[in-house]
Amino acid sequence: MEEGSGVMLDCLLAIQRDLPGQAERLRLQNRSVSRTEAEGELTEVLLKFLGSRNVSSHIAASLTQAAVQQMLQGDLSALVKKNETQIKSEENVKDEEEFLCTEQLFHSFLQCLEDVVSQWIKCPPLPPHPHQLCVSVHAIRNTRRKMEDRHVVLQDLNSLFGLKDGVERSYFAVFDGHGGVDAANYTATHLHVNVARHEKLASDPAQALRESFQRTDDMFLLKAKRERLRSGTTGVCVLLDGVNLHVAWLGDSQALLVQQGSHVTLMDPHKPERKDERERIESLGGCVAFMGCWRVNGTLAVSRAIGDIDQKPFVSGKGDVTSHILSGTEDFVVLACDGFFDTISPSEVAGLVLGHLQESCGNWQHVAEKLVTAAKEGGSSDNITVLVVFLRQPQTLLDDFQAKGSNEGEPLFDFVGEGVEVASDHAG
Repeated sequence: MEEGSGVMLDCLLAIQRDLPGQAERLRLQNRSVSRTEAEGELTEVLLKFLGSRNVSSHIAASLTQAAVQQMLQGDLSALVKKNETQIKSEENVKDEEEFLCTEQLFHSFLQCLEDVVSQWIKCPPLPPHPHQLCVSVHAIRNTRRKMEDRHVVLQDLNSLFGLKDGVERSYFAVFDGHGGVDAANYTATHLHVNVARHEKLASDPAQALRESFQRTDDMFLLKAKRERLRSGTTGVCVLLDGVNLHVAWLGDSQALLVQQGSHVTLMDPHKPERKDERERIESLGGCVAFMGCWRVNGTLAVSRAIGDIDQKPFVSGKGDVTSHILSGTEDFVVLACDGFFDTISPSEVAGLVLGHLQESCGNWQHVAEKLVTAAKEGGSSDNITVLVVFLRQPQTLLDDFQAKGSNEGEPLFDFVGEGVEVASDHAG
């Protein structure tokens, strides 16, 4: 349901009332923030704050965009740290990138937020017109000591970044960190910013995604070198761009499309044993060895990831992209880390989702939890994150399959076919 101006005004008044008492609890997640990183860091902290206040995603996106841009369009020179520069990871020369004092940056940002809220209370903008998808997400640490997965749900990329070309865009992502959570945190904060700000987003979204993965990797490697970080992360993201579905990934996190009850294979995970990946690694002087599973240089079980500074260039930061034109017959797309796909086969996914919808009378909110539970019961001990984006209304989807089953006299959820493969546009 669309938010009216009265709902927005009530929301703004609540934020104005509560912000002073909440400000002390808010902090940027990184102690060192460059000018390049400022938009992502500020966007992240404000979205989390507004989410904790149950502000609708569309109002949160518009308010965040206004506050962040007011901050970044101001004079940041007084916030620059002296005698601190960023070092290029490959050239080992000084870069002109400037770093900002995070405490002063955040204090100034809160003032911008207060100013925007006050302005909007006096003269509220037009309420947003959300294109709301049904999205279910669930994540567990499982038996691992730490939770290193991260996920991102942005229903309205346009409002969040002030994109005004009229093409509706949503962004969803799952990141599976290893060796620490820094790379996953960083990628979950900055990848979508790089995508939204890419000059080719409107004309060539696939190129924008591919190059944004590489840019995010380059950015994190600078941070990793500066702060002696060794972590990495795989990742998969889906950009819904009008009638197009774009999937970008590196590593073994995966996206799976279900269309009329059959799974559609959109991608091929980056694993060292893949012929092209092995050849790429060996051509660079690395090796692929079997140690419980196939590993790059006897260490990592994935051949592409953001971060992993000690394994560059063998572990590549180049993502692959595939695109799919939506016909309206697609049911849903599932994004998940390898902790899910290690124990659940693609052919099982549709039956699990539709079976849950039938059992719950169309209640879709807990479908991701159902999938996570199935993976855990199947023997997965890893962190598990599952994100389900319905491309049709869940109740309509369920009604269609119930009608099909009753008309054809077939088992309703017997989805065990081979599925369909869609060729991907590999980055190489």
